[in-house]
Amino acid sequence: MFDVGFSELCLIGLVSLLVIGPERLPKAAGLAGFWLGKMRRMAASVKEEIKLELQTEELRRIFKEQSALDDAQHLLDETSDALKATIDSLPTDITGQYELK
Repeated sequence: MFDVGFSELCLIGLVSLLVIGPERLPKAAGLAGFWLGKMRRMAASVKEEIKLELQTEELRRIFKEQSALDDAQHLLDETSDALKATIDSLPTDITGQYELK
């Protein structure tokens, strides 16, 4: 992410050793590691929550589309039933000429 090489890490370690001192350097490194780990866990948690929210929104959209399709299918079934009833009520001499499925 930051593209830090070995030479940069050595330079940071040397400057840290000179500024902080050899007595407090291990404690400072541990504290920095603790906060770095905490930030990574927090970022991963936020990323997971966003992913979960996007999946939930996608499911809502799919359910909404499915509901619309169910309504259309119900309307189509009703129309089909009405057409069959209309065809059945026609006189037999007209309906006898054609084969209905």
